[in-house]
Order: sequence, then C-alpha cells, then structure tokens
Amino acid sequence: MYDYLIVGAGLFGAVFAHEAEKKGKKCLVIDKRTHIGGNVYTEDVEGIAVHKYGAHIFHTSNKEIWEYVQQFAEFNRYTNSPVANFHGEIYSMPFNMYTFNKMWGVVTPEEARQKIDEQVKASKIDNPKNLEEQAISLVGKDIYEKLVKGYTEKQWGRKATELPAFIIKRLPVRFTYDNNYFNDTYQGIPIGGYTGMIEKMLDGVDVRLGVDFFENREALKAEAKKLVFTGMIDEYFDYSLGALEYRGLKFETETLDEANYQGNAVVNYTDYETPYTRIIEHKHFEFGMQSKTVVTREYPQKWVRGEEPYYPMNDDRNNSLYEKYKELANKETDVIFGGRLGQYQYYDMDDVIEAALNCAEANL
Repeated sequence: MYDYLIVGAGLFGAVFAHEAEKKGKKCLVIDKRTHIGGNVYTEDVEGIAVHKYGAHIFHTSNKEIWEYVQQFAEFNRYTNSPVANFHGEIYSMPFNMYTFNKMWGVVTPEEARQKIDEQVKASKIDNPKNLEEQAISLVGKDIYEKLVKGYTEKQWGRKATELPAFIIKRLPVRFTYDNNYFNDTYQGIPIGGYTGMIEKMLDGVDVRLGVDFFENREALKAEAKKLVFTGMIDEYFDYSLGALEYRGLKFETETLDEANYQGNAVVNYTDYETPYTRIIEHKHFEFGMQSKTVVTREYPQKWVRGEEPYYPMNDDRNNSLYEKYKELANKETDVIFGGRLGQYQYYDMDDVIEAALNCAEANL
C-alpha cells in the first residue's frame, strides 16, 4: 500500500513525490506518456538537449525556489532574448530601444516615448473592450499590428477583437537597449536538459510509465491511501459539468545537416499568414557547437478531447466553469488536485514548484 498515488510525472508530481519521500511516505508516480518530466521533458538528439514540448526557460525572482532547483541540476547562464520575424523584418523582443529603432528609426528613449504616446492618443481608446483595443491603448498601432496581432490570434485561435482585454494586462515596454525578456533575478536552463533534474527529484520513488489512470482507475486508486492528480480536472469528474477549453500544440521537429539555422534559440513569427508561432533551435539554449542542429516549428491548434492539452483558456466562461469543478474537488477528501491542468491555471515553472511545495507542506 502506497501513501500517495501521483498521477503525472511532471514538475508538480515530481516535486510533491520528492517532498513526500523525504517525510518517509511511500509514493507511486504514474504517467500515460512513456517518459518522465511532463512538458519539460528533454531528449538527446545529436548531443543536443531537445525541448520536446516547446521552449522551457526557467526564471524566477523567488530565491527559495531558485535554491531549491539547484539541488537537482546545475543551471547555465542562458538569457531569454527572442526575436520577432514579421514578413522577413526582424525585431528585438521584448519591446525595447532596439525594437523602436528598427520600427521608427528613433534613437533616444524620449523619441520612442513620444512616438508611442502619439499613437496611443490617436487611438482615442479610453475603455478597452477587447484585446486589440487593450494592446493599442498600451503600445500604439504600429507595434500592435506587426508584433502582437498575428501572433496572438494564432496562439489563441480567435480574432483579437474577440479576445477579452484582460489577457494582456500589460505589455513589456523598455526604454533601454535591453533585450532580456524576463525581469526575474534568476534565469537559466539545466545543463543537459530538464530530464536529469526530474530524475533526481524522483530518485527512490516508484514510477510506472505508459499507464493511463483512467483505463484502470479503481484498481490504481486502491493501491494508495491518497491521490495526487495533475491531469485535467474536468476529465477527473467525467466532464459532468461540461468540458473546459484548452489550447493544443503541434510540434514538427527535424535534424538539419548544418551548424546554425537561425542564429537564435527562439524566433517568433508574428504575421498571421505563417501557420506556426515560432521556430525553436534547441542547441542555442546551451550555446551548442555541434555540427548539426535540431529545429522545432510550433503550431497552436484547437484542442480536441483525446489529444494533449497544453494550457487553459482562462476566459470568463471557462474560469466560471472551473470554479464549479473546484467545488466538487473540495469535497474529495482523499484527492489533491495540482498543476496547470488540475488547477486550470497558466503556471510558469517556478509557480508550479512553489505550488507543489506549498501543497506538500499543507498535506504531508
């Protein structure tokens, strides 16, 4: 008999299992995939750590979380500095003085401020009613049209005028020549990828892979006193209140017989006509010097039941439905719901770890 059956070998499940084992609890971790790590899983291809399910750059301003992950991996000094490709025009991200210089030829912060202020005033938007109006009211029409509109509509699968304004509460605008995407104090990627980090978290824990919880639900639950569930909360309750919406992703990965394909780890394609949102060149996450390279094109797509969900659609309708599922979850005395899917939240990696640690502290 296990103390905990943990469904999902991603970050939340691995951290909870590690903390439980430290307290002398016996855990069984299962995952329907054939590998550990969930969406942060990395695999070795031609000596390159390939981020199998999209780019994952660890960043946090929480010193405790940063020190926590250092137990399991040595992190490199990678700084996230994506570039945007709009019909062949290259722009620096996030919006900074390099971006404004390319966009308008301005050189000083004051010139850039004036340009943005002029466009914001010209829009005459006082009370943004949708994402498009919200973005224009923050950065003006030029930046919105070239660097926000197409990418956002591809990402969410809806027109920007149909998306709620709160999705873009703010847009990072820097009047400095600084293209570090994150403002966090700590940033990097585990040397050799994330899989080794998860392996160390799960050291000493029983793990079964290729096991679908829902195919043998009752028998699996009978093996443990309590359940930690990191899958879709609506699926756990058999969609009894209706289905929550998620976004799906499709990845096309290829190995190329060349040393450097695009010169950067992440290039965002911000025009609507290009069907993918970005191309990832994995070797640049670790400053690789291999003779070959591996690139991945990332296509957002409508999620359909049976496929892998990647992130929740946190609009008013879905959040309201989630609250109803949460009420059901609170009545499950022997079940803990965690992670992006179990708590229907768009977590960054440090948020997932912090949530798992808080959950472990409250329950162990």
